[in-house]
Amino acid sequence: MNHNRDNTLDRPSSLATFFHSWNQAWNQFWFQPEAPYTLGLMRIIVGLIVLYTHFTWGLQFTTFLGVDGLLPLEYRALLFESPYAWSHFDWFSNNQLLLVIHILGLIAVAMFTLGIWTNWSSVLTALLIISYANRGTGATFGLDQISSFLCIYLAIGNCGGAYSIDQWIAKRRGAGQGRSCTRNQIAIRLIQIHMCVVYLFAAIGKLQGTTWLNGEAVWGTLASYEYQSIDMSWISNHMWLVALLTLGTLAWELAYPALIWLKLTRPIMLLFAVPIHLGIGFCMGMLPFGLVMLAGNLAFVDSRWISNLFNFLTNHRFAQKTRAESTLNNAG
Repeated sequence: MNHNRDNTLDRPSSLATFFHSWNQAWNQFWFQPEAPYTLGLMRIIVGLIVLYTHFTWGLQFTTFLGVDGLLPLEYRALLFESPYAWSHFDWFSNNQLLLVIHILGLIAVAMFTLGIWTNWSSVLTALLIISYANRGTGATFGLDQISSFLCIYLAIGNCGGAYSIDQWIAKRRGAGQGRSCTRNQIAIRLIQIHMCVVYLFAAIGKLQGTTWLNGEAVWGTLASYEYQSIDMSWISNHMWLVALLTLGTLAWELAYPALIWLKLTRPIMLLFAVPIHLGIGFCMGMLPFGLVMLAGNLAFVDSRWISNLFNFLTNHRFAQKTRAESTLNNAG
């Protein structure tokens, strides 16, 4: 009788322990301070890609995005009924002024990439990408969407806290470098979750048709002259390889949202991401898209590993320089 009473009394205590441990895990997942090294590397890669894509827009700026360009505002209005799909192109009707804003935007993206006034330039870069994505209806694709959310999350974190001009100035002033903060952890987690959502819905979309399930989808992609940048017609003689690539990609995307969180399987998932996205980049002529997806995957790479890699490369280069100078001095 007393034994049953003791078990009853223990239940509230066990329940409280469970919720306490769950709360600790939640806080650790979202709010444990994180170093900025991963975000700093991502800022450089994403910034270079955004700079390239928007510089490309500028080569034929008025032709595509001008007041009387190939992508008229009326066309956008037909596809975007939401009043929240804003764009600065709605506010100005002068091509020269729009071109000046475009050039100023490129300067802001360059500052973001170099890490100059990063807290401000990161926000401006995110707003710029969203504005162009909303304006370029009919000419945008996955690259613009992925770049948009990556820049938004990089703006939330302290992406200028490493590998930036801002950090170089702070170091010279004795402020130290690579300070951990909660902002970085929140940004990393948001990127990680969003990447999982992207892969999950990509896999679900593939399951809606038949070519991914019967193993033929990769051949249809490689045989398309619209995207073909490398002649892969030889692969038609090895349909077993086509089936392997097709089903393997589908299985990887389906497994990614679950297996990427496990320490044992995370390196495997990241390893497969490299040939998949580089394959898309080189074989389909979409290298910026492939690279920006790999940049998103960097969110799952430990910032300490990135820091150690940079330190190794820096020290190795310094050692080579020292040996070269020593050799010259001895020769003299």
